Amino acid sequence: MSHWLARQLYGALLTVLTPLYLLRLWWRGRREPAYRRRVRERLGFYRTRRRAIKGRVIWLHAVSLGETRAAEPLIAALRAHMPGMRLVLTCSTATGLEAGRALLGEEDVQTWLPYDTPGATRRFLRRYRPLAGVLMETEIWPNLLQAARQARLPIVLANARLSERSQRKGERFALLLRPAVQSLTRVLAQTDGDAQRLQQAGAPRVEVCGNLKYDVAPPPKLLARGLQWREPLNHGPRAVVLAASTREGEEHMLLAAWRALPAPRPLLLIVPRHPQRFNEVALLVDNSGFTLARRSSWGDTPPAEAAQADVWLGDSMGEMPLYYALADVALLGGSFAPLGGQNLIEAAACGCPVVMGPHTFNFDEAAELSLRAGASVRVAEMSDGVQRAAALASDPQRNAWVQNAFEFAAAHRGATERMARRIIEVVIAGRPPDA
Repeated sequence: MSHWLARQLYGALLTVLTPLYLLRLWWRGRREPAYRRRVRERLGFYRTRRRAIKGRVIWLHAVSLGETRAAEPLIAALRAHMPGMRLVLTCSTATGLEAGRALLGEEDVQTWLPYDTPGATRRFLRRYRPLAGVLMETEIWPNLLQAARQARLPIVLANARLSERSQRKGERFALLLRPAVQSLTRVLAQTDGDAQRLQQAGAPRVEVCGNLKYDVAPPPKLLARGLQWREPLNHGPRAVVLAASTREGEEHMLLAAWRALPAPRPLLLIVPRHPQRFNEVALLVDNSGFTLARRSSWGDTPPAEAAQADVWLGDSMGEMPLYYALADVALLGGSFAPLGGQNLIEAAACGCPVVMGPHTFNFDEAAELSLRAGASVRVAEMSDGVQRAAALASDPQRNAWVQNAFEFAAAHRGATERMARRIIEVVIAGRPPDA
């Protein structure tokens, strides 16, 4: 089968399946209403006529919450290098949409990324006509990249990563994905390993620039609030163990292991990765026999009775730095089930030591560097992790772990400026004479 035929079949299949995707959006909208808003944008249709776009338009796609947060310093750097830049920010998830609003200026636009059908992608690019596109991390969409190539739109894959697992999956669809990867103008990889795998996948002009997540500064107000929340607990004194960005299946293991700890236990703070699971996790805690206090039930300060609860549920958005500042140690969600782990760099930037499970393939290099720096430890399973976290939370040497975490995060900063300069080079090289 030829590359052309593979892409035609892929496009036809997506077109046929579009009604099912729309039904799925409507279903998800029961818990997250944002999925039911502006659905036409998923098909490349827009309610209003396009306003005349003045200045330099850059399109950046950050699929979800993590990529959107990582894009924040990059967007700021691009604005500094390109005064008058207008941003078209796309995302694919409700959490990404919510986080992205904080990054918009008055003249910027935020919209859903259209489905990867030939018509929808062409309509999207015709509407906004950016000077360049920036895709964050692993967003390879064959029809979108084909439409960009036809429009002579340069595309940069920034903060690019490709795990060994994803590489093996991609090889099964090489006829479809390889031409898409080859069409990228430049690839700015996080690590040497990512760069090698991306080159093997067909990416041209690959350069290692580091990881933008090291450059994301936690908001000082949230850090201060987290430290403030520790005060009534310190009178106990009572340690705090944070289960950060937990995924489905991990909370069962966590609560079973927590019950096995001898009393008195630290305070357990659970922050699920996906907001649609908040109520589900609250029910799990209740059914496990623990007393529960929910973050959503109070304002700026926890009520006095919350300090007596066994478990706190962090059912809020955008407050992860607060939770890291509050905690003595964090269990890394997504690493105790085979899901690849969540962002441990944010924990280090907040000075929170990390206990992680065996599955960190999404952050392989960061995990290894943090281990060498003494900012984290790795365990084989959840029961070991709970015991290790509880011990570390009360360890007199914990302050050394905190210092190691700060130093680890600071040592690897600088990717933002490197990536911004490379993107500007692409914009200048690809700018039409009348831009």
